[in-house]
Amino acid sequence: MTNTPEILLPEDKPLEIAGRIYQSRLLVGTGKYRDLAETGRAIEASGAEIVTVAVRRTNLGQNPDEPNLLDVISPDRYTILPNTAGCYTAKDAVRTCKLARELLDGRDLVKLEVLGEHKTLYPNMPETLAAAEELIKDGFKVMVYCSDDPLLATILEEMGCIAIMPLGAPIGSGLGIQNRYNIRLIVENAKVPVLVDAGVGTASDATIAMEVGCDGVLMNTAIAQARNPIKMASAMRLAIEAGREAYLAGRMPKKLYASASSPLDGTFF
Repeated sequence: MTNTPEILLPEDKPLEIAGRIYQSRLLVGTGKYRDLAETGRAIEASGAEIVTVAVRRTNLGQNPDEPNLLDVISPDRYTILPNTAGCYTAKDAVRTCKLARELLDGRDLVKLEVLGEHKTLYPNMPETLAAAEELIKDGFKVMVYCSDDPLLATILEEMGCIAIMPLGAPIGSGLGIQNRYNIRLIVENAKVPVLVDAGVGTASDATIAMEVGCDGVLMNTAIAQARNPIKMASAMRLAIEAGREAYLAGRMPKKLYASASSPLDGTFF
């Protein structure tokens, strides 16, 4: 009798953010659509439950004479996640989060991003760390956009960030997941949710993010700039589900040479 080694499969833990369980692991943004009607239809097709909003670029009621995004994305149905897109200093990011808290009746869940420069929109990590520290002290629950550096991800988690959001590639680039190894290391080290944020271009990119063990994916441009945003939103929903199932199933090992699908043992001729 041979002892077959036990195969340990990943644990199927629910996505929990700020004490709330979410069924969908796809988070979506609201920018770059043709109009608010298309925004609403795409988000509906995506199945997302968390919708992120750029506070500095979106009317959430601060401009009463302009269309209000909350008219098509109800806070009663979706978790509205204000973000600090367009901020290049910790000071601006903190001020933007405080404004969002006022506009959203005291909600303290935010997505922090502090950018380095206009060309790559890569995160400015020193400013991000400074902003995260101040926001956490002020009672905010911080989901943080960051570089794909496993050491910095650990520092952000130890500071008290409730979700780590490494970029897969530059924002809006559609290049896909460029460094699976680093993303996997971040996932393995983290005790909080890890969500790829930025760089997804099509459904297979989202699947790859989930297959390396991410808890979810946040995207905007990949859906909004598709030729048919509604169909792409649906495709992304299915891609996230497929990638999660594949991760939980445990892929076959990679091999250098072929292995027959039908074993030759016991053949009759």
